[in-house]
Amino acid sequence: MAQDITIKLAGKPYPITAESPEQEQLIRRAADEINRRIADYQSKNPEGFIVDFMSFAALNLCMSYITLSDKISALYGEEAKLVKELDGYLKNIDKNSR
Repeated sequence: MAQDITIKLAGKPYPITAESPEQEQLIRRAADEINRRIADYQSKNPEGFIVDFMSFAALNLCMSYITLSDKISALYGEEAKLVKELDGYLKNIDKNSR
């Protein structure tokens, strides 16, 4: 069930529609993480501009996303290799049991 919600990013409210309670929770967690990173940048450079803080938060989060995507891809590759190896062992066992 879609629900209209409002989140705040860098103190500015943004209306958004969440398609489910789970998506609403995800949106709110993401907004909290962005705001945490913005606050961290602001504490290190109080004279900076909010757009710069938001840009660095986006860059940092995107780098994390890419790093995790690469790790997941590598794990899928390892999984495929292990499945192929296991299939080979099982075929040998089946051959030897006849």
